[in-house]
Order: sequence, then structure tokens, then C-alpha cells
Amino acid sequence: MQVGDFAEITRRYTAQDLADYAALSGAEAVEGVPGPLIAALFSYLLGVELPGGGTNYLKQELAFTAPAPLDTDLTARVEITRLRRDKHLVDLWATCTTPDGTVVCEGRSLVKAKDVGA
Repeated sequence: MQVGDFAEITRRYTAQDLADYAALSGAEAVEGVPGPLIAALFSYLLGVELPGGGTNYLKQELAFTAPAPLDTDLTARVEITRLRRDKHLVDLWATCTTPDGTVVCEGRSLVKAKDVGA
């Protein structure tokens, strides 16, 4: 693991996904993708891809900068910006963009990782 390493996932949310989310959460149905569904993409990346299994969230700050449209590929990305190996801490920058490059969400994540390497 080193500064600059990244992981990405692309996901398209449909009207049915939003209906399912509204039914589970009790939230009202909306026209765009709700923030928690975007944040879930980052959670997936951090817990499964980078740093991966055994990762614990310590802090996350996200800014939702534009609406995330339905039926559009959204690409979530996390990139390592700093490693504090002695404390097993990893700082990452998270972004979610549309195919035209519009940033719909961005922010910082701080996680504790099992193995940040030497």
C-alpha cells in the first residue's frame, strides 16, 4: 500500500433501487440518488478493495456538490493521500463522478487498516 494507490467502482442506480431504498429507510422517494447510497460505494471500496478486509472507519467528511442523476453511471474512487504506518492509519480522498466528469460528491476518509505495510 502506498500513496497514490486507488480503487474504483462504477454503479448505475435505477428508479427501482430508489424505491427499494425508500422502502427500507422510510425516506421519501426522490428524483436523484440519495447521499447514503453514494457513501455506500465508498464503504464498499474501503472495506473490500482498498485497504480491504479489516478496515475500520474512523472519520469521513463528504460534500455533495451536484445532484447524482438516476440511470447514469456513477464512478466512486478512493485514493490514498497519506499513510501513517506507525499508527496503521490511512487517509484517502474519495470522489464520485458522472461520465462527463461532474463531481457529485467528494471528501476525506480516515481509516485504520490491518496491514499498511512497511
